[in-house]
Amino acid sequence: MASGSKRLPRAVREQQMLDAAVEVFSDNGYHGTSMDAIAARAQISKPMLYLYYNSKEELFAACIRRDAGAFAEALAPAGDPGLTPREQVQAALVGFLTFVDTHRRSWMVLYRQAIGQQAFASEVRTTRERLIALAAALLAAGSRVPMTDREAHLTAVALVGAGEAVADRVAGGEIDVADALDVLMDMAWYGLAGRKPAEAHEPTA
Repeated sequence: MASGSKRLPRAVREQQMLDAAVEVFSDNGYHGTSMDAIAARAQISKPMLYLYYNSKEELFAACIRRDAGAFAEALAPAGDPGLTPREQVQAALVGFLTFVDTHRRSWMVLYRQAIGQQAFASEVRTTRERLIALAAALLAAGSRVPMTDREAHLTAVALVGAGEAVADRVAGGEIDVADALDVLMDMAWYGLAGRKPAEAHEPTA
């Protein structure tokens, strides 16, 4: 019996397994990970791991569901109707970047590995679409000039894509949260939400 297999409450044991799985998946990738390696990292027996999860696919899906839920919770403060649009944008970015910084392995599994696996890509896309919808609503509310739904959506797609690229560097330790926040706030609030009026783009007669 593995050294860490003493009796624990089921919920605690599940979290232990998911934590170990995220670590191994982030190190080795989905295809390079085995249930043996996860059991060893969790310090439990392989049969015990299979008592909780019938397959590597089921375990990977459980990791995605847990971390996607934690990601959504991190963004929740941005929905406070008492905040101004700018404050909501900042709250969303702070929650996003803080999640990535404190759950670096989870970010790599959730956004960089799951998206490449056909069986799990739809779950990642659902999470991303929720983030895009939130960003579109905030940008439309804070824009200096009226934005159509399409303009707000496409602008949000661009911002989320940029945010993911910056988040990769936060996860890799190349940039800290404060610097990443400054970059994305400038892009969101001044570069994207603060567009010039349409007449400014018309050619001079």
